[in-house]
Amino acid sequence: MIDTRTAPYAALILRITLGVLFLAHAGLKVFVFTPAGAAQFFGSLGLPPALAYLTIAAETLGGIALILGFFTRWVSLALIPILLGAIVFVHGPAGFFFNNPNGGWEYLAFWIAALVAQALLGDGALAVRTGSARTAPVLHARSA
Repeated sequence: MIDTRTAPYAALILRITLGVLFLAHAGLKVFVFTPAGAAQFFGSLGLPPALAYLTIAAETLGGIALILGFFTRWVSLALIPILLGAIVFVHGPAGFFFNNPNGGWEYLAFWIAALVAQALLGDGALAVRTGSARTAPVLHARSA
């Protein structure tokens, strides 16, 4: 049974954690690899180098939107293709476990599951825009 008193705070914690992680990954591309270095890496994968700049922007704006609780459901779903791309083009060939050389895709798969859970949960507490997507009616189980 879902505890409706605490569930909004669980969604808040998940939302902020996901947002911070996306900001951290954007920061890694900006401050460690540099945008030009990220673009060069994307090009080495056979991707358009400009996609690196789009990815940095999506991770930054998506992270901020999640932290603020702005269109949480839609932002969560929109960020999934970035992680799928990282699995397909970077981490997939390394195998499942993230501690494999070149990192596997287990962490990214978990991150995708967390984004899907966030999309299902919605904004949670302290969101700047609640009800950013239509909410399904709440069904309560009958107690016997």
